[in-house]
Amino acid sequence: MTKNFPDGFRWGTATAAHQVEGGNWNNDWWAWEHTEGSPCEEPSGDAVDQWHLYDQDIALCAALGFDNYRFSIEWSRIEPEPGLFSRAALEHYRRVCASCLTHGIEPVVTFHHFTTPRWVVAEGGWHTASTVDRFLRFCEVAVGALGDLIGRACTINEPNIVATIGYHLGFFPPGLTDDTLYRQANDNFVDAHRRVVPILKAGPGDFPVGLTLSMTDYQAVPAADADAQAGVGRMRWVMEDQFMDACAGDDFLGVQTYSRMRIGPKGPIGAEEGYETLEMGYEYYPESLEACIRRAWEYTGGAIPLLVTENGIGTNDDDQRRRYVTTALEGVLDCIADGIDVRGYTYWSLLDNFEWAFGYRPRFGIIDVDRSTQRRLVKPSGEWLGRVARANALIG
Repeated sequence: MTKNFPDGFRWGTATAAHQVEGGNWNNDWWAWEHTEGSPCEEPSGDAVDQWHLYDQDIALCAALGFDNYRFSIEWSRIEPEPGLFSRAALEHYRRVCASCLTHGIEPVVTFHHFTTPRWVVAEGGWHTASTVDRFLRFCEVAVGALGDLIGRACTINEPNIVATIGYHLGFFPPGLTDDTLYRQANDNFVDAHRRVVPILKAGPGDFPVGLTLSMTDYQAVPAADADAQAGVGRMRWVMEDQFMDACAGDDFLGVQTYSRMRIGPKGPIGAEEGYETLEMGYEYYPESLEACIRRAWEYTGGAIPLLVTENGIGTNDDDQRRRYVTTALEGVLDCIADGIDVRGYTYWSLLDNFEWAFGYRPRFGIIDVDRSTQRRLVKPSGEWLGRVARANALIG
């Protein structure tokens, strides 16, 4: 197997506004962190203060050898009240995009990454169709202000996770376990993606637009069991297929994968004996990336180019991180060798940051952050992945 990636293959890292900026008090996640009885281990607080330190972080990204940086813009900062748009916030994100370009980094902008303004939630949230209209208005204003600097746009990050964990499992805001509202939220996310793509395309600039989707390597156990196979099919439809259907005609589909899920005749079953379980509660299973790339390619009929827009591991063992990414990238190379159009790999995440309900315990970053000083320190895995990016090859 060749260790070289194709010419033009893209290498990046990623973060999300609420996880790194700090002080995002006007959205549903900040409220959730401070709701008595919520499962959040700790509040986000100042996070890693990227609101002020973005230029330093982008410079580190460039110095390591990456060519793009995926980040999100915070709706609750840009539109703090209905129809009231903050010039200061929009100018801030213009400076972030400009910093990327100055450092030779492509700005990959995500328009919704898990967080929704408090006022939107108070008026309904994602289970109501009116939220779609509000999101489209926000995107129209935001792309009008930023579009000329955007290199690539992601509409909504993992809408399947927002809906499932927020409306079905009750672990994310709004903390519900209502299957009717869950279906409505899924429908509205699908509608929002389909309708926002032409809005982003109509703004200033000329950039690819796509969706980033959380994918899991669903495996039937036993593999030949009809009930287990049917369970896999149901999970794939709810979590993946309806969203891939919404991506028909897009410029790319972002595949985001971390592990597998084993489905038995009666539903999900635990980790397989002999496999490590990580802090996030799932198995160490880097082979999942190859499996999900292949499934996305097969399901879409090869009609949409693929980008790995998130893949990584939350661990305190940096050698384990390097092993995980090595295996994942070997899978990407195998997919490319088989003719699958995979155009880039984005590691999650650039920094150790706020990992939602898990707080700051899981450490996904290739850069360590001492939050008492906000000092950044590149990990050995970051230095290695930077060498891989510069060589455009899987090297030791």
